[in-house]
Amino acid sequence: MRIVHVSDCYLPRVGGIERQIHDLAVRQRQRGHDVQIVTSVAGASAAGVDGIAVHRPRPRSGGDPTTIRYLWSTWGRRHVLDSDADVVHVHASTISPLAFATAAATARLGIPTVVTVHSLWAYASPLFRWADRALRWREWPLTWSAVSSVAAEPLRRILGPDVPVAVLPNGVDAEAWRTPPTAHDAKHVVITSVGRLAARKRPRQLLRILRHARAAIPADIQIEAVLAGDGPLAPSLRRYLARHDMTQWVRLVGAACPEEIRRIHARADLYVAPAVLESFGIAALEARCAGLPVVAYRGTGIADFVLDGVEGLLVADDDDMMQRIVALATSPETLGRMRLHNATTDPRVSWADTIRLSDSLYARAIGPTASTRPTTVDRAAMA
Repeated sequence: MRIVHVSDCYLPRVGGIERQIHDLAVRQRQRGHDVQIVTSVAGASAAGVDGIAVHRPRPRSGGDPTTIRYLWSTWGRRHVLDSDADVVHVHASTISPLAFATAAATARLGIPTVVTVHSLWAYASPLFRWADRALRWREWPLTWSAVSSVAAEPLRRILGPDVPVAVLPNGVDAEAWRTPPTAHDAKHVVITSVGRLAARKRPRQLLRILRHARAAIPADIQIEAVLAGDGPLAPSLRRYLARHDMTQWVRLVGAACPEEIRRIHARADLYVAPAVLESFGIAALEARCAGLPVVAYRGTGIADFVLDGVEGLLVADDDDMMQRIVALATSPETLGRMRLHNATTDPRVSWADTIRLSDSLYARAIGPTASTRPTTVDRAAMA
């Protein structure tokens, strides 16, 4: 099968969408499919990544290679229409001009298209409802999906009851994230978190939560926090740590590769996910696979794979998160029970599920009309 993945963001940018699309494409290629990526992230044109052709704009001279060049959307759409794909898989977030332009074109030309929404549209629902009234995109012949039940719900409200929206969860290789059993010191609790240091991920709020938690935990319990990730807020976060005398027990280790994150998780006791606009939470799922109890917010995609009180704790607000961290740090029995469960029980989502559901969505998009789809020449004439 010829599969083209379309996303405004992709490698070398580092994030959940980028990693998920890449890993899905690699697995599809290993299964014998012809897979291409079309993205607006600058880089060497058609440069292969792990053997997968990537069509993208060239970076400006001296420019940041991770820049998203939104004005390239028209050319990116043309690459998709020229690809003679059997199915186009569009990956959309809230601001995705390449994704939406491509979906509009493939829908008009009758090219089988699956759209997966990777972000929470709830706060932007009025905008998308207005767009639907203007463009009637709920009537486009697209196969819709979202990465979690919480991401699917606002999409269902926008599209209406007659348009099915499937949940296509991000995949994770649970076995690859397993960590060897290690002894844990009840008097030395290690807290970890992984995420981009940007406002949407709420790292400043996390530091405030950790500061108040440290004040509420008995002094004879040593607390260590290791935060992995980089981003525009890194300098201000370091100033915050210095201002509040937290540099002795909170470390910002910067961007970390998967192997480094595994080493961090191997010596950690619990994982904290501070974002409230988390459509899935791939970093939290990886931590859960490493055996760590996860503290996260209700109403996020993390609730799809963390059952409150079993694989971690789901909280209502920042104060609740602080209190739950204190509760875990002072209850080695609870920590041990959750760690044992997570270390010995597979999560409710896996790559096998993701691949199976992707195949099902592709089959639904292609339907019984594969022999009547327009050829590349037809597409060029119709576009």
